[in-house]
Amino acid sequence: MKFAICNEIFQGWKIEESMAFAKKAGYDAIEIAPFTIAANVADISSEQRAAIRAAADKIGIEISGIHWVLVQTEGLHLTHPDAAVRERTAKYFCDLVDFCADLGGKYIIVGSPKQRSLMDGVSYEQAWAFAAEVFRDSVHKAANRGVTICFEPLAPTETNFINSAEEAIRFVKQLSSPNFKIILDVKAMCSEAKPIPQIIAESWPNFAYFHANDKNLKGPGFGDIDFKPIADALKKAGYSGYVSVEVFKFEEGAEVIATKSIECLKAAFA
Repeated sequence: MKFAICNEIFQGWKIEESMAFAKKAGYDAIEIAPFTIAANVADISSEQRAAIRAAADKIGIEISGIHWVLVQTEGLHLTHPDAAVRERTAKYFCDLVDFCADLGGKYIIVGSPKQRSLMDGVSYEQAWAFAAEVFRDSVHKAANRGVTICFEPLAPTETNFINSAEEAIRFVKQLSSPNFKIILDVKAMCSEAKPIPQIIAESWPNFAYFHANDKNLKGPGFGDIDFKPIADALKKAGYSGYVSVEVFKFEEGAEVIATKSIECLKAAFA
């Protein structure tokens, strides 16, 4: 199992500094939120991309991929009734594939609750078809560039479109591509009726990435979630990819969050 951490935790840090601290703390990889570099990935030059990749290589840490991919973008939406909006969104996902691959990343995590929720006048069936078509070109490009796009089921409190792992799996299977999978997230799975280990068992091999956090929006070890059964379920399923720390409350500070989270994960996976 490889452990990663999301870079937005390191607010105000240079990306090289966050990589170096993550490496020192024991992480194998860092997961990058594009908005921490620029509001639009098209504005991140090839020189900047090469510099980030070179910094990771020098420090000796992997870039697992990217997440929070539509944060700070404008005019993008997966299920919008306007075809022009969906076309822009589809193109942007192709841009994201290139950005991820240019960094040496392998996974794109797609949560984006605000940019996928149903709008007035759009039925669930229409939204389903709209979103699948938005992903078609980027999934094809992902296959060519060695990237896997991972769609994330989210809690009903966050979005009204695709709230369970089972539903997310049905969604990605429409495109019949090994480069279109789902991601499992502990916080999100807490909203389902099934126990998390059961969701893991039933979802394998359709998930390609895993986010570790607590239902209190903090990191592993900062709440009540027991990660030992989760670790056991992942190992039993045969998952050997990234387990990446993603948190939403940063009051403890980056150093404490990163250090305590990996201590919890390493103990759970021991």
